[in-house]
Amino acid sequence: MFIVSLTYKTELSEVDQYIQAHVSYLEKYYASGKFIASGRKVPRTGGVILINAGSLEEVDSIIKEDPFHIANVANYEVTEFIPTMAAKEFDAIKNCI
Repeated sequence: MFIVSLTYKTELSEVDQYIQAHVSYLEKYYASGKFIASGRKVPRTGGVILINAGSLEEVDSIIKEDPFHIANVANYEVTEFIPTMAAKEFDAIKNCI
């Protein structure tokens, strides 16, 4: 599993131009089972995506499709981790790659 932390590198007015395309991108990967959770940072300086992927190369390929990446409005930090414990409501997360 991977945690992808996005940090905006432009004004929010520029980021907002790509929000709808970014939401469509998120929906595509939720439908495929790759995205587990996502949301905005507070304060709104970027976002976080939890990705169920088999490799860093797969994550990089997925990121390259993000309209924020294509428009060069965000930086991405990727952290791999292996979930070994989770709250009962999130037990399925331990079965992710």
